[in-house]
Order: sequence, then structure tokens, then C-alpha cells
Amino acid sequence: MAMTASSGVAQGAGSAIPAGQAERSPFLRTTELLAPYQPAKPLITLSLGEPQHPVPDFVGPVLAKHIADFGRYPLAKGIEPFRHAAANWLSTRFQLPRPIDPESEILVLNGSREGLFFAAITAARYVGPRKGRPAILMPNPFYPAYGAGARAAGCELIYLPTTLANGFLPDLDSLDEATLARTVAMFIASPANPQGSVASRDYFTRLKGLADRYGFMILSDECYSEIYTRQAPGSALECAGPDFTNVVAFQSLSKRSNLPGMRVGFAAGDRKFLAAFHELRNVAAPQVPVPLQHVAVAAYSDETHVEENRRLYRIKFDLADQILGSRYGYVRPAGGFCVWLDVSDRGGDEATAVKLYRDAGVRVIPGSYLSRLQNDGFNPGAGYIRLALVSDSESTAEALHRLVEILD
Repeated sequence: MAMTASSGVAQGAGSAIPAGQAERSPFLRTTELLAPYQPAKPLITLSLGEPQHPVPDFVGPVLAKHIADFGRYPLAKGIEPFRHAAANWLSTRFQLPRPIDPESEILVLNGSREGLFFAAITAARYVGPRKGRPAILMPNPFYPAYGAGARAAGCELIYLPTTLANGFLPDLDSLDEATLARTVAMFIASPANPQGSVASRDYFTRLKGLADRYGFMILSDECYSEIYTRQAPGSALECAGPDFTNVVAFQSLSKRSNLPGMRVGFAAGDRKFLAAFHELRNVAAPQVPVPLQHVAVAAYSDETHVEENRRLYRIKFDLADQILGSRYGYVRPAGGFCVWLDVSDRGGDEATAVKLYRDAGVRVIPGSYLSRLQNDGFNPGAGYIRLALVSDSESTAEALHRLVEILD
């Protein structure tokens, strides 16, 4: 559906946000939904995407070696060894137009979440005047930090429904001139959360063409790029041209290295945008402790633990293939560790989440909580549940067996 500006809201792609839900965490909403019930079996939680695989062995020794560095304030841009390690990893992992410059094209982040939030604010300031109310585009369902950043930036949020019909990626053909002319940034996640879809090189190239033509930023969330079972996903940076103009990619060690509590990641790409981004973060964003940056240096210099991480996820997706089969529209995702199941004929996502929690002791998250209503009243997450396969393989298999038993 093409989008047209009307009363400051894009028809078909904008949203009517229910009162009180704009800022609410989908996890808090799930907790409230399930609060009246008690699980009939020992609880297995598949709702939170928090990796549970072992922490890499090198973390403790590196922290111990650099423990004294907790006694000084870190530089906002990141220590030189970190920036060089991250730039080298990017240039090795992806087919970039040229190597990333660690001095001007890399910034350390306190995890990718805060980076994505502050990037929206930066984009609203960095991009030139728009033809109409400035807008930020994002997939729907989406990672909550996108919406929070867009709202903090004072921009209109335009939700692009990602459905089975469009391969669970935003439909670029649906974007009209009026919308693009007032866009300051577009969030894109590849692999996508929650569906695990991966943007092709052609998709990124088309998006880059739109960004250059209309002068907006591509904020590419690639934190799941190292979790896949077949082909390694690409990066928006591969299609960004020799100066990475209008493109910034966000990475994190949370998923790649199974370090969700360490809160270290980076942003890389357009140096002019990153200069403005650094200026804002230097006064407003959380700094990354130096010892943690040294752990990140070790992490980005080692692929053995990443390969082991992928092996463990591959085992669990093999189990999902066997146990779920083709039930509930299950298809093994191209990337990430989430499963997106269609339970629209089982009573819907909220009712299914309650039933699985109450009768099976399996906690999942309703898909509608990860999405927002479009202007036409359609919620692209409604009727789906998200499972995060982050537990050990035995717990995962037990949870999947329980799910099938209850829903069938």
C-alpha cells in the first residue's frame, strides 16, 4: 500500500498507538498478561532474547589484567585497540568497498541499544530540512529502542509492516515521494528480530539508492549477523559506496559472543554522521569501561567461540525442525535465534501465550506486543508468538514438545 501524508500521519504505514502503550516494554506487558496464572509445569522461559550459552573463557583473564582501568573515565570514542579490532573484524567479515578507518569511522557503544536510540536523535539534527514533519521509518514488528529514539527525536514514527507476503522485510516499493522527502532515517534489522529474515545485497543497494536520493540515514541493526545456520548475512556497509555515505551499521557482542551483560558494541560507517553522533554521545551517552573494551578486543580477534556459539544454536534449530515440522507456519529462519509462529487459528497470540504458560509452563511473548497498529487497524504481529531459543538444547526440546502437545 502506498503511503500518503495526511494530518501528519502516513496512511497505511503510520500508526495509531493505544493510549499508554507507546513507551511500554513488551516484556512488562507479557508479565502483566500472565500474572493471574500459575504454570502447571516447571517454567521454561523462551520470551526473553538473552543468550544463555557459556561466557567465553578469555573474559575473566582479560578483565583481571586490566582491572586498574576501572579507575579512570573512558573516552567516548573508544580506546585505539578496540577501534582497530572492530575495524579489522568488519573488513575481514564483510566484503566492504574499502577498509573501515578506525580513527573516524568506528565508535564504541554501550551495547547497540543505546547507540540505536541516540542515532535517531542525531539523525534528526544531522539531516537537512525536510519537506513536512520529519519522520523516521522502521519495520513493524520492531526493536523497542527504535521507537523510543524516534520519539525522543521529535519525529513521526512511520511503521512499515513486515509480513509473510513481503518476506518479513519492509516493502521499499510502498514508499512514496512525500514520505521519503520528509524521512530523516530508516531503521532496518538484518537478520530481523523477530522473524529472522535477511536483507539481500540487492535490497540494501535499493535502500542505499533511496537514502542518497532523499538524503536520509540508514541505521542498520546487525547485532544478529553472526547467528545463522546456512549463509552468512551481509551488511548494509557492503553496499554503501567508498565513503559509506548515509549508512551506519550497529554491532554488539551480546549475541555474537554470548555477552549480553557486558554491554559493548560499536557503530561504523559514514564519518560525517559519526562525528555528529560522537558529539552528542560525548555529553549524553553512557561510556564504556576500558576493561570491557579490552575484552571486546579479544572477542573480535577470535572466531572459535563464535563458531561454537553457532553450533549450539544449530543444534536447537535442528530440534525445532524435527519437533515443529511445518506446524504453525514454522520455517527455519535465515538468521538470529528466534522462532516466529503463526497461532492465529489457535485463538490468537495473547490467548496462546496464556495457555502455554498456564498449561505447559512455557513462557513466550505475544507478537502483537512487539508491533504497533497500522492506521488501518492492522497489527502485523497479531496472531504470532515469538520464541527465543536461548536455553540449553534439553530445555529447548522439552519446551517445544510441550508446545506441540498443548497446541495440537
